[in-house]
Amino acid sequence: MARAPHQSDQTEMLDDAPVSKTRRKKDMLELQKMGEALIDLPPKQYADMPLPENLRDAVDAARGMSKRGALHRQKQFIGRVMRSVDPQPIRRALAALEQQDRQAARRFHRAEHWRDRLLDEQDRDAITDLCFELPDIDRQPLGQKVRAARREAATGKPVGARRALFRFIATHLDSSANDET
Repeated sequence: MARAPHQSDQTEMLDDAPVSKTRRKKDMLELQKMGEALIDLPPKQYADMPLPENLRDAVDAARGMSKRGALHRQKQFIGRVMRSVDPQPIRRALAALEQQDRQAARRFHRAEHWRDRLLDEQDRDAITDLCFELPDIDRQPLGQKVRAARREAATGKPVGARRALFRFIATHLDSSANDET
């Protein structure tokens, strides 16, 4: 009677099996998507990317193209170039940039939340709570900015004081985030 293969036997067989055409195509499309992400990066972030010279040349060419057909062909070419390059450093760098973007978005939303809470007339504890969360914040300028923004909202003037309050909060949130790291 034949015995059923064990789990370790099955994994060895899978490691020796040739890669399917579908898997190869998915891998190629993933590399092409990574190349497209490189094209869309802002100039400062793109300059800091760890790219080999041939890939950087291909991406630079694509960044200067405006015709759809030519850009499509260049993206495919970038995908082919990416196959001959180790994608791990690029993948890690793109993931780090994405993480930074998520953290910046979280800080932005926190600053918006605190600004809205400070401007809410019914929330009397907002300044105290913010000072508790951010002990380095100076209470006097914070109170002045809150009063100015409330006056501005009551008179229907432009939103300059609200923006100033937001920037004040965001600056302190950024400095507290930098202190934590």
